[in-house]
Amino acid sequence: MKRSALITGITGQDGSYLAEFLLQANYRVFGLVRRSSTINFERIAHLQDKVELIPGDLLDPSSLMAALERSQPQEVYNLASQSFVPTSWSQPVLTGEFTALGVTRLLEAIRVVNPRIRFYQASSSEMFGMVEESPQTERTRFYPRSPYGIAKLYGHWMTVNYRESYGMFACSGILFNHESPRRGIEFVTRKVSYAVARIKSGLQDKLRMGNLEAERDWGFAGDYVRAMWLMLQQEKPQDYVVATGVAHSVRNVLEVAFGHAGLDYREYVEIDPQLTRPAEVHRLRGDYSKARRELGWAPQVSFEELIGIMVDSDLELLACTAPRLTVAASLP
Repeated sequence: MKRSALITGITGQDGSYLAEFLLQANYRVFGLVRRSSTINFERIAHLQDKVELIPGDLLDPSSLMAALERSQPQEVYNLASQSFVPTSWSQPVLTGEFTALGVTRLLEAIRVVNPRIRFYQASSSEMFGMVEESPQTERTRFYPRSPYGIAKLYGHWMTVNYRESYGMFACSGILFNHESPRRGIEFVTRKVSYAVARIKSGLQDKLRMGNLEAERDWGFAGDYVRAMWLMLQQEKPQDYVVATGVAHSVRNVLEVAFGHAGLDYREYVEIDPQLTRPAEVHRLRGDYSKARRELGWAPQVSFEELIGIMVDSDLELLACTAPRLTVAASLP
C-alpha cells in the first residue's frame, strides 16, 4: 500500500516542494487548507490533480482530527504558521495562535486519533536569535528576538514534550533560511530578486531596504524538504539543524542579485530606517554536521546559484505578464 502523508501549509513554498518530493516517492499526499475566498493555489496549481486537499484550520482542533481521520496518514508535516517575522510584531497574538498553539492542537489531535503517526515540526533558526556561539548546533542555547521566534520555540519544545511524555515519533527540523522562486514577495531574498527584475525591465527605479549588514545562512527550499522527509525515516525521533554552514549579509544578496542582471545595486538601493526590526538578529549560521552524519543530507544548491535562479525566474515572470499588461492597458 502507498504511504500517506498530510501536509499543513501545503500552499506555501515548503509545502509545494515537499508535496512534489513525496509524490515522486510514490506517497498519497493530502494537504490541509483553510477555508477562504482568497486561497492562493498558485504554488501547487501543477499538483492539484495529484494531491487531495482537506479543509482544516490550526485554530480548530475538531477540523484537525477530522483531517487525520480522513487522510489516515503515516506521516504529518506541520509547515503552516504565520511565518513573516516583521508581521509578528504587529500581530503577536495571531502569530502565537498559529505558530505556537497550533502545534499543540495538531500534536494533541494526533495523540487522540493515532499516536503512531510520525510528526515533523518546522522549527526555525530564529529561535537562536541573539546567538551565543557560531555556528549554531542542536545544543546551542535559544534566545529568540521576535514574537515569531518565541512562538516557534514554544512549538519546538511542545514537540519535544509530546515525544518525551507520550513516546510519540515527533521531531523538529531547525531550518535556517531557505528560499526559492516560490518564496513570498515580502521576504527579503524574493523582494530583492523581484525588484531586480522590475528594474532591469524598466518598471521600477529604486528599492528601499532596511539593515544591509544582517547575516543569514541561506539555502534552497527544494534541498531542505528532503531533510524533513529523512528525519521521519529514522529509527528514533531526533531534532536536526538544517543549513548550509555559510552566512551571507543582505548586502551580499544585493550584490549577487543585481550583478546577475548586469547592474550595480548601489545605484538603485535606498535605506529606509522604518524597515529595520525593533530587535535585530544580527548573524545566523548553522552547523548541519549531525544531519550530514546521521541523515546523509547535504545542501546541493549554492547561495550564488540560488539567487541567480530567483532573479532569472522573476525576469521570466515579468516577461510572461508584460504582454498581458500591455493588452489590458490598450483596451478602451
